[in-house]
Amino acid sequence: MARNATVLVVEDDPTVRELVTFHLSRSGFAVLEAGDAVSAWPLLERADAVVLDWMLPDLSGVGWLRRLRASGHAATPVLMLTARASEVDRVEGLEAGADDYLVKPFSAAELVARVRALLRRVHPIRRLEVGRLTVDLDAARVTVGGDVVALTRREFELVAFLAGHPERVFTRGELLDRVWGEDFVGTERTVDQHVAQLRARVGAQRIETVRGRGYRLVDVDARG
Repeated sequence: MARNATVLVVEDDPTVRELVTFHLSRSGFAVLEAGDAVSAWPLLERADAVVLDWMLPDLSGVGWLRRLRASGHAATPVLMLTARASEVDRVEGLEAGADDYLVKPFSAAELVARVRALLRRVHPIRRLEVGRLTVDLDAARVTVGGDVVALTRREFELVAFLAGHPERVFTRGELLDRVWGEDFVGTERTVDQHVAQLRARVGAQRIETVRGRGYRLVDVDARG
């Protein structure tokens, strides 16, 4: 998709909702939150996918899901996230229209991976565009003005992450965490080295250093 995917989290437990929102947001998703079925419904127009709890205070998640599938949002991918773990519950959730089913307690990495997988099914071709810079996420290819730019895997992951958040400043520590991963062993100098290499390949002006804060990818073409 040419913009960050938006995920609607429908969960009545504030602690769980905050946790899910945190992990999705730090993985690059825009997140909408609702604590009940009624407040969730109008947010659907802005959502690319839904993470849905079963036990809601005003309507069951399954009931809400059936309503969704009968409406104009039949194609919106839905991941049910619930403590109901029996085979009967799983079958009922999937038959009601859930695309996937994840039981609490859950792994944050698995949650994010499942949401990404759902979005890939709905949007098989994903492109991020920042001015004349284009990132094709499925082909793992970057072009500038139509010309293919040769990048290492890590360079691609870095520019793809930045392109998913244009104009937003990230500290070196945040980039290490989100691109290299929490288990990476190294220093923030690694980020500086990869940024320098990227600048040489995509244009130095496209990645700005914000003094005392970090880096951001900008649309230099719009600035003229």
